[in-house]
Amino acid sequence: MLAFAPLHGVVGAAGTALSWLTDLLEPLAGGMATAAAIVLFTIAIRLLISPLTVVQVRGERRRAALAPQVRDLQRRYADDPATLQREVFALYREAGANPIAGCLPLLLQAPFLLVLYRLFTTSEGGTGLLEERLAGVPLGHHLTDGLTGAAGPLFAVLLAVLVAVAWWSSRRARRASAAVGTVAGTPTEGPGAAVLGRLLPLLPFTTVLVALVLPLAAVIYLVTTSVWSAAEQAVLRRPQAVPASAE
Repeated sequence: MLAFAPLHGVVGAAGTALSWLTDLLEPLAGGMATAAAIVLFTIAIRLLISPLTVVQVRGERRRAALAPQVRDLQRRYADDPATLQREVFALYREAGANPIAGCLPLLLQAPFLLVLYRLFTTSEGGTGLLEERLAGVPLGHHLTDGLTGAAGPLFAVLLAVLVAVAWWSSRRARRASAAVGTVAGTPTEGPGAAVLGRLLPLLPFTTVLVALVLPLAAVIYLVTTSVWSAAEQAVLRRPQAVPASAE
């Protein structure tokens, strides 16, 4: 139990914050106040980690600019995958384009998802959030609890949004890999590269699979953060205008 004491404190603090937001939004949102509080909670988290997303996008642009040099290395070391990978990472290191940095925004969201899971599956925190509902469906409701009443349409809409965002993100990942000439910072040639190239664009769909085992409150979090990510990527990765002097 002592090992989970820090997590217990975080869950309690998050529950208090959500309860406060729910009370604040109740005059406007009524029975949807807790769901609206989860959305605002998610947006606040995304705003906190947005500087890391900017760093991620800048790193991708640096890697895209290095694509011609990467292709040259692929030609030079086509028969030596180990040297090829070492040279590519050395090239990225010199240019300050760290491929691992792109994973940080996703990894930092995992603890918040865990906190929401515990808030709406246990009585931890003592905030009474387990009793809250959306369209008559408890926010602690899982797909396995049944799809009667409003639960079926509600989960169907949320999962449809997740599938649509995952499809869009998958397409963007394929285009980014083609532009940079590498897959997640690794050469597109060599042992396992073909398999990696096929699997990485499918990773966005894991969000849909995760949603199948989460309570409704956590699914709302996933939908909000996924839509935020799509909008963020559309803005940050929009084509940049070329100055007239560059022509």
